[in-house]
Amino acid sequence: MKKIIISTCIFLGLSAAAAADFDGSETLLCSTVTVNECVPGGSCEKVSNKDVGAPDFVRVDVRKKTMTGTADGAERPSSKIESSAVLGESLFLQGKASGLEHLPEDSLAWSVSVNQVTGHMVLTASGDEVAFVVFGSCVAL
Repeated sequence: MKKIIISTCIFLGLSAAAAADFDGSETLLCSTVTVNECVPGGSCEKVSNKDVGAPDFVRVDVRKKTMTGTADGAERPSSKIESSAVLGESLFLQGKASGLEHLPEDSLAWSVSVNQVTGHMVLTASGDEVAFVVFGSCVAL
């Protein structure tokens, strides 16, 4: 019985520590795993990051209010995090895209959710007649 109680305490302690990593207090590194591009009429298509100019990795610093992408080893201009909140088991962030090559400045708004237990990420971005849904995973740095 002692082993069960000790194991449970250790598991709960590790879970609490992992949740703290994803509450916005730590810088996160998120990888993009799946990118979907959607257009009016309900058509969504899986695309590569490179096809739509999406980064391979995103560094999220809630304290500095920045999200910075990297693609092909090069850092992209940072986007400002306009708002952040923890709701339930998720960290939510919102802002507008900056420095994307193929889009006019401030023509894309985004929202990110990071599950505090698993680190799984969903990023959605929308603009004029286009939307993106990106799935990925995050780790604390």
